[in-house]
Amino acid sequence: MSLFYCENIENQSVISLSVEESLHLTKVLRLKKNDKIEITDGKGFLYKATIIDNKQKQCVVEINDKEIKQDIKPYKLHIALAPTKNIERFEWFVEKSVEIGIDKITPIISRHSERKVIKTDRIEKIIISAMKQSQKYHKPVFDSILDFNDFICNCNNKQKFIAYCKADNLLSKYKFSDDIIFVVGPEGGFDEDEIELAKSKGFEPVLINNFRLRTETAGVFIASSVGINFL
Repeated sequence: MSLFYCENIENQSVISLSVEESLHLTKVLRLKKNDKIEITDGKGFLYKATIIDNKQKQCVVEINDKEIKQDIKPYKLHIALAPTKNIERFEWFVEKSVEIGIDKITPIISRHSERKVIKTDRIEKIIISAMKQSQKYHKPVFDSILDFNDFICNCNNKQKFIAYCKADNLLSKYKFSDDIIFVVGPEGGFDEDEIELAKSKGFEPVLINNFRLRTETAGVFIASSVGINFL
């Protein structure tokens, strides 16, 4: 059964779906009045509902049941990544990391960043689509774009790593616990002074892979590696 998304459902018995969700329901899936659907609010709840009005641009449904869905991941993963010059590659990272399992994404601007603007609305749509595709009920957080130095200096996580091609420690050697944050740089990499700043703030440099990876590939590799670590 297809999963739909509606942000504000709690304490409501009847809700209207967004234009995008309504069109998908009526035009693509061709669902009718009295058909049953499932909806998530992205906050860990699954709602079972019945269509009571299948207008193409404002489908109305009645909530029949509510179920809390625990996050099956025993960890929280946050990746801060410099957006790529080709925005499609960054969007690919967002989509695949959400499908694999990520809790928070922060776009960062470092010295060699080639992209400094992100269309947040488009990224949010990609996150929602990937969340529904992978049948997840917790919507990852997408932060506003931040300066690298500000992000590093205000990060209070206990497990903090920064991707660095000259690091001695390989990612696969680590055993992670509950909350993890990784920082991944742009195509040109981090400057040495950026690495030193990160180290001074408790970040441990790690080599993501023995081969040179693109920025977006490194992000997806981290998400999958952390997930495998907890299997």
